[in-house]
Amino acid sequence: MAKRDYYEVLGVSKTATADEIKKAYRKLAIKYHPDKNPGDKEAEEKFKEAAEAYSVLSDDQKRAQYDRFGHAGANAAGFQGGGFSGFGGFGGFSVDDISDLFADVIGFGGRRNRGAQRGVKRGNDLRVKVKLTLEEIASGTSKTLKIPATVKCSHCNGTGAEDGTAVTTCSKCHGRGSVQQVMNTPFGQMMNESVCPDCHGEGKIISKPCKYCNGQGVERQENLVTFSIPAGVSSGDIVPIRGKGNAPERGGANGINGDLQVVIEEIPHEELIRDGKDIVYNLMLDLPTAVLGGTVEVPTLSGRARLTIPAGTQPGKILRLRGKGIGNRYDAGDQLVNIMVYIPENLTDEQRKIFESLKGQAGITPDKNTSNSIFSRLKHIFS
Repeated sequence: MAKRDYYEVLGVSKTATADEIKKAYRKLAIKYHPDKNPGDKEAEEKFKEAAEAYSVLSDDQKRAQYDRFGHAGANAAGFQGGGFSGFGGFGGFSVDDISDLFADVIGFGGRRNRGAQRGVKRGNDLRVKVKLTLEEIASGTSKTLKIPATVKCSHCNGTGAEDGTAVTTCSKCHGRGSVQQVMNTPFGQMMNESVCPDCHGEGKIISKPCKYCNGQGVERQENLVTFSIPAGVSSGDIVPIRGKGNAPERGGANGINGDLQVVIEEIPHEELIRDGKDIVYNLMLDLPTAVLGGTVEVPTLSGRARLTIPAGTQPGKILRLRGKGIGNRYDAGDQLVNIMVYIPENLTDEQRKIFESLKGQAGITPDKNTSNSIFSRLKHIFS
């Protein structure tokens, strides 16, 4: 059976934010959790399906690949679905991932600071909007931007402690970043886990803060970032640039920078209209050229092109320039030239006499079949 669309599985739109995707997954995970539906094979499959969808859509790079290439792109980005057994595995999620997820939803204690436990912190993502012309979108481009971001403090190596050494293990949580206590509930005793109040989840206490960064472990800096944008992007698409976001506060030597999310904004073209991979150009012909035929020049994304107009070309006819649309040479759209004919409004006496002389002549006045043919070519305008 073909896989369902991941957005459909989670019940979110393709423009859903990371928080919306996470909330949708939480709801499904609780509803179809195997402990809540023992022996229910259908619930088990839906649980695995939701886990697989979340694993792809919660990762910026996998999501970008999936948005462009569907399930083939998600597989290329490294997702491998898997079964599960109890709390042992959830389609690629760890026990900590799932326990954190349910701690957030059900409310049994605060979320554990996994970064503190594992010794790795990740900084926040940054988002920047980049305006692109149709020409840049057609072939892909590269950009260099000056991005203000936080970077690891050069004086304390990102620890937040003076000289990077004035750090001790928290005596309350013994470096775990969280503390546990037993709660009495109507269902019996339950273990509650919350963020350590002394170290605030850090697992460490700074006895002497760095004077340069005031103990934050980061400083602000403007960085020049160069990145490539592939051909065929659209307004609203996000291109993630790994590791070019903020450095984490007090992340130390092992801290991981967040990502830079490049949001695409398409600049409307003065003459050309985008329709997916195709480009549309409305060509206004003078009456003699439409009747007699000829050669005209039309704008394209790669310059101007000569176009032959057959004699007797009717309004609404579409002429196609192969490969002049958006994409690479192996998969590019076309440019569609939509023919319109200009009818002069102000005629000289001599011009009027010429048109008067043509009235009633054979082939000048359209018959019923000709009228129907012209309307069939124009009806897309009214649909």
